[in-house]
Amino acid sequence: MKLKICGITNLEDASAACSCGADALGFVFAKSPRRVSPRIVKTIIKKLPPFIVTVGVFVNEKRGKVRKIAADCGLDGLQFHGEETPGYCNYFKDKYKIIKAIRVRSIDSLSDLKKYNVDAFLLDTYVEGKRGGTGVKFNWDLAVKAKRHGKPVILAGGIRIGNVEDAVKIVHPYAVDVSSAIEKAPGRKDHNLMKAFIGRVRNIN
Repeated sequence: MKLKICGITNLEDASAACSCGADALGFVFAKSPRRVSPRIVKTIIKKLPPFIVTVGVFVNEKRGKVRKIAADCGLDGLQFHGEETPGYCNYFKDKYKIIKAIRVRSIDSLSDLKKYNVDAFLLDTYVEGKRGGTGVKFNWDLAVKAKRHGKPVILAGGIRIGNVEDAVKIVHPYAVDVSSAIEKAPGRKDHNLMKAFIGRVRNIN
C-alpha cells in the first residue's frame, strides 16, 4: 500500500517524509493554510531523492495555469479538489497521472465516479466550505463501495495514527493520504508524529 504526505510547504518536511518512507508528496496550490508557491515547490522537488512521486493539488484552476505550474515544478501527478469535469481531467492525461478528489457526504457523493476516466479517486470528507485538510473522517463503508468502480482508491479525511489500521483493514485502499493529523501547525509537519504514523502504516498486516 502506498502512502502520500500532503500539504508539504518546505524542504525540511519533504526530506523528513522521504526519509520516513513516504511514497508521494502533495503540494497545495489552491487557497489553503498549506498553500505553497510554485517557486518553492520547484526548489523542493529538485532536491528530492529518486522514485518519490510529486502531486500538485488544485481547485477549479484555469487549465493553462495548471499546465504552467506542473511543467515549471516538474510534477508527476495532478489532484483536482473542485468541480472539475471529466473533460477537464482528461485534458491533462497526455502527460500526468490524474487524481480526482471526491468529498464524501453520502452514497450520492459516489454517483459521478463512473463518468471519470482518471488514474485514481481520492476520497475525502465533505465539510461545508472546506476542500480538504479538515481532519474529519467519513463512513469508510462508502469507500469500499467506491472501489466497485474499478479505479484505485486513495483514502483521506481524518486518517490518524489511532485509526489508520482500522481504515486499512476495512477499505484495503490503494493508498492513504494524511496531512493535518501529522502537523504541529498548518503546513508544518511534526516529524516524530509523521515517523510514527508511517511506521504504523508499514506494520499493518
